[in-house]
Amino acid sequence: MTPRPLAAAFLLGAVTLASVPALAQALQKSLYVSVVDKAGAPVTGLGPADFVVREDNLSREVLKVAEADDPIQVAVLVDNSSVARDQIPYLREAVPAFIGGITSANPRNQVAIVAFGERPTILADYTSNTADLKKGTDLIWSRPATGPYLLDALFETAVGIAKRESARPIIVVLAAEGQELSYRHDEEVLDQLVKSGAQLYVLMIGRPFNSINEEARSREHVIGTGPERSGGAREQLLTAISLTSRLTRLADQLTHQYRVTYARPQSLIPPEHVTVAAKPVGLTAYGAPAKDPQARQ
Repeated sequence: MTPRPLAAAFLLGAVTLASVPALAQALQKSLYVSVVDKAGAPVTGLGPADFVVREDNLSREVLKVAEADDPIQVAVLVDNSSVARDQIPYLREAVPAFIGGITSANPRNQVAIVAFGERPTILADYTSNTADLKKGTDLIWSRPATGPYLLDALFETAVGIAKRESARPIIVVLAAEGQELSYRHDEEVLDQLVKSGAQLYVLMIGRPFNSINEEARSREHVIGTGPERSGGAREQLLTAISLTSRLTRLADQLTHQYRVTYARPQSLIPPEHVTVAAKPVGLTAYGAPAKDPQARQ
């Protein structure tokens, strides 16, 4: 992905807890973290000494670093509106390449495909079955005289992820620059994204679209802040020619994440912000909290 600041922050949401007994031992918390070099290639072989984790700017002890082997659940949101008509041939080539990279890395990884031209439509539900996923990608065609409903699709996908209680959810948005017709507003979409626990990755195709209408403003806010809040990333592609190579690289990044475990002192109030950084010069780290239902809260 495009080089990013060394530390990527994501909002965890402060929740006040009532009457929790103070315990002497620290809690163990984990993050799913991607580390990439300047070319965007994933970096492997790192250990605890290579990471810095901070909660509300307070440094935490990194206890363990391991390869993340929990299965991934990826929702791919594809723009099939008339706005994306010229990008459709590239999308039909790039999406299968991305899916192949995800499913070949771990047979338990699952992918769903959602189109958002006119209204959010599931082309393939979460599955690792390559035949079902091919049927979904074969349905990626531009819908004439339609506009994109990106925020509606993102909101509904995040709601579905929260209901599924996915262990390691990821949302990848592939959208052409242009108008936005969604009924959902930015803050409700961002709130639902946080509740889902999904990392958001956005690839926008074309020159940035400047508009003063409310729908366009909401979309720009979500795709601008959502990836950072969720521990994902955003990239701008001026043309779709490089889409296949970029998505192949993203699949490589997602399937080579670390699980970084650190110590959190007992506290009545959880932190609002957590940041993760890679110590080696030239490396970028970003990630999201790992869901652990057995962890003590």
